[in-house]
Amino acid sequence: QVQLVESGGGLVQPGGSLRLSCAASGSIFSNNVMGWYRQAPGKQRELVAQITSGGTTNYADSVKVRFTISRDNAKNTVYLQMNSLKPEDTAVYYCNAVSIWARGSWGQGTQVTVSS
Repeated sequence: QVQLVESGGGLVQPGGSLRLSCAASGSIFSNNVMGWYRQAPGKQRELVAQITSGGTTNYADSVKVRFTISRDNAKNTVYLQMNSLKPEDTAVYYCNAVSIWARGSWGQGTQVTVSS
């Protein structure tokens, strides 16, 4: 049973792009604000982008302009387009509902490594 399954990570050079995908169970996704989080080694998990069911978005200052979050409500899927990647974007990326009351168990995430 799908809870949260992230994909699309990889190794990319600085300045490159990646598109992450997250398939979510309907109980987590439907009508909820969904977010992309990341956790770098030795750091706490942080919310980098969020999107309402209606498509309103918000971003952390560190990724604003470079990252774009979107969602397909018919597919219970949320995406994160990442452009102009920097080494400091290196982290494991996760998706989940933003509200702790709607949140599901964290998935395995997808590793993004930005390095030359």
